[in-house]
Amino acid sequence: MTPDRSLIVVEDDAGFARTLKRSFERRGYEVVLAASIEEVRQVLEGRSFGHAVVDLKLGGASGLACVELLHTHDPDMLIVVLTGFASISTAVEAIKLGACHYLAKPSNTDDIEAAFQKADGNADVALDARPTSIKTLEWERIHQTLIETDFNISEAARRLGMHRRTLARKLEKRPVK
Repeated sequence: MTPDRSLIVVEDDAGFARTLKRSFERRGYEVVLAASIEEVRQVLEGRSFGHAVVDLKLGGASGLACVELLHTHDPDMLIVVLTGFASISTAVEAIKLGACHYLAKPSNTDDIEAAFQKADGNADVALDARPTSIKTLEWERIHQTLIETDFNISEAARRLGMHRRTLARKLEKRPVK
């Protein structure tokens, strides 16, 4: 297998990781899975990869440390960061640490493979993209806080600075899956 068709997937969601693995293998990639930065260190002892897909949140750890480790190991590796909690600050840090692209979930194999192809950037990208709505930003923040509080409504409401019943009403309108 040539190095440019080798891929390490660093994802703590075992089901999603297996799905990515099967999909990339069908496209001719040799895929290795790792669920933590410790597993990545062990895998890197014996080899290098042409590509990497890294989840931004690895359990309680940050995928940014993994991006830094992978880039230090091989500066030519194409690293794509995937996240369900996209933010400008984490995108900037991921790129600074060596990622070639940053994608918000849900993303599929086509999106990831296209991101590998866009590693050099594009100065002609359209600047008139529609900004994210306030409602979408609010929902993303609520969802992130719910995950951080292990879906404890009272604690999430306290952290968000809103009444528990207000949060409960918002969740009735748009349930968390």
